[in-house]
Amino acid sequence: MSSLVKAVVMAGGSGSRLWPASRGLFPKQFLQLVGKETMLQSTLARISGIENSEVSVICNEEHRFIVSQQAHEAKFELGSIILEPVGRNTAPAIALAAFDALEGSGEAPLLLVMAADHVIENVAEFHAAVAVAKQQAAAGKIVTFGIVPESPHTGYGYIQRGETTDNGAYGVSRFVEKPDIETAKGYLDNGGYYWNSGMFLVAADVYLSELKAHRPDIYEACEKAYASKTKDVGFVRVDEDAFAACPDESIDYAVMEKTDKAVVVPLSAGWSDVGAWSSLWDIGEKDEAGNVSTGD
Repeated sequence: MSSLVKAVVMAGGSGSRLWPASRGLFPKQFLQLVGKETMLQSTLARISGIENSEVSVICNEEHRFIVSQQAHEAKFELGSIILEPVGRNTAPAIALAAFDALEGSGEAPLLLVMAADHVIENVAEFHAAVAVAKQQAAAGKIVTFGIVPESPHTGYGYIQRGETTDNGAYGVSRFVEKPDIETAKGYLDNGGYYWNSGMFLVAADVYLSELKAHRPDIYEACEKAYASKTKDVGFVRVDEDAFAACPDESIDYAVMEKTDKAVVVPLSAGWSDVGAWSSLWDIGEKDEAGNVSTGD
């Protein structure tokens, strides 16, 4: 198994809950919502401290030049920018990244799958969790990062941990949907549940093998779409018709809830998905009246 970490930054979301700041042609991952960098640039900076890593970004066709420009402004060299002709959720997007990572590679790299629009305040803790996850992924596991919950949040799915493994990881007992408030309180009281972060670490070939086993229709559509790709100055364009025919499915439903290779690594690093204006208030610096403001 290769020691190379290929970070895969998914930047295809629309951020509709942060309208009007976040818009279809300029969604939240490209905005300066927290600090002086855009959320994409903060994500790239977070990756740069991980040893032996490269980065690819997956985004919509219409956002390709924004991604390229923001990476250039951050003085960050991307391996490739994979363009989705249509949105088909995370399972197909990660499959395209896996095919791209394996092309011309002697060994299968480890894919560190991240969203471009998350906040992680304690980068050192994040890197420590990645180091634990690398050992698991190198052993053929599919690692998900479980956020240690700070409140009974009803806006996140949860992961119930199973038996402990080596080096601070746990088996996954089950994934659960976004709960009501009483159920969420029970999860916190139990202590064996984490927020589902939507971040993963898995060897490229292991992911494709599990996808093929559990959702061969998604695998075949992505394989066909990538086989007819074209490359142009760092942009990777897949076949539009083949990819459009792919089912719309998340990695959770397509793979994680079906595989026997899932493990969870706890992460307590000031994480937020900044999914709504209320999330910005949660992580923002408040004045004496409890208000959060930025700019004019």
